[in-house]
Amino acid sequence: MDQTTPPNDTLATPVKQSRVALNVLALCFVLSVLGRGLSDSFTVFLKPISENFGWDRASVVSVYSLTWLASGLTAPLVGRLFDRSGPRVVYALGLALLGCAFLIASRAQQLWQFQLSVGLCVGFGTALIGNVSNSILLGRWFGPRLPTAMAVMYSATGAGLLVLLPLSQVLIDRIGWRDAYQVFGIGALCLLVPLVFLPWRLLAGGSPHIVKKAETGLIDEGWTLLAAMRHHAFWALFSTFFFTAIAMYALTAQIVAYLIDVGFPPLQAATAWGFSGVALFVGMLGVSTLDGIIGRRPSVLFSYGVSIAGIILLWLLQWYPNYWLLTGFVICFGSMIGSRGPLITAT
Repeated sequence: MDQTTPPNDTLATPVKQSRVALNVLALCFVLSVLGRGLSDSFTVFLKPISENFGWDRASVVSVYSLTWLASGLTAPLVGRLFDRSGPRVVYALGLALLGCAFLIASRAQQLWQFQLSVGLCVGFGTALIGNVSNSILLGRWFGPRLPTAMAVMYSATGAGLLVLLPLSQVLIDRIGWRDAYQVFGIGALCLLVPLVFLPWRLLAGGSPHIVKKAETGLIDEGWTLLAAMRHHAFWALFSTFFFTAIAMYALTAQIVAYLIDVGFPPLQAATAWGFSGVALFVGMLGVSTLDGIIGRRPSVLFSYGVSIAGIILLWLLQWYPNYWLLTGFVICFGSMIGSRGPLITAT
């Protein structure tokens, strides 16, 4: 605990509370950019790694699958660790895992080494600095305005793709994929220093009014995982997210490599898919707006229809590789890849 940080009673004025809340939001945004951007950078590394070792692409894609499997399965552990140890430990552990994972990957020689480092360790590290931790911390500051704060958080996904995917390709072109991984690893570890010395007692304390209201309104309804699993709503949500993730992320891992194979230059392929982050932000706003106009079910079905249209455009690119089809694919597929998640969760 940082003893030099003033207690929460110094946040008596609304101006000070708002300033700290915005700083917390900015911190969570940056961490989300790093987490999503670094984890998705493997879509750019896939082709050079598979070609370097002569591995078939299907085997190498297992690394990306493990990343998201580890990220999802460790989410409950992240929440428990956040409650027990606080954000300083959780975020520091996440950056340390990411940094060490990329440094190990830069020296990897076997597929299992990539699966362990870029797969499991990056997945766990991404979960530690991702939505679970950030939503808990933001909830302490934004209370009823949490949906707005989370919308900003979701936009970090797009920013991460837009910045780090083209950057990954530039580094690979100039210094090779091994040194590019070293740059990512050293960069993540260097960020540990300023992160550890942030005023965490202040940042983790939350707004006094929101925290007090949450404590007085807390009611234990006795819900457990086993109790939830007895309800059909749980399995409906589980199957929706599970099968949607399989369909979408089975493609995303290979999009950059596929675009290069059909004739687009590597940097253009990485940049094009990076712009899916911008499309995602627009898509989330659009689907949320549509929800208020035509209702939730039609909005969700519309988003699935647009995603399918994007997949068809991607399929057509193998015969007609042109920028019109590529732009249509990025807009259709990229804008919808995460847009329906908040609506389905809130159903």
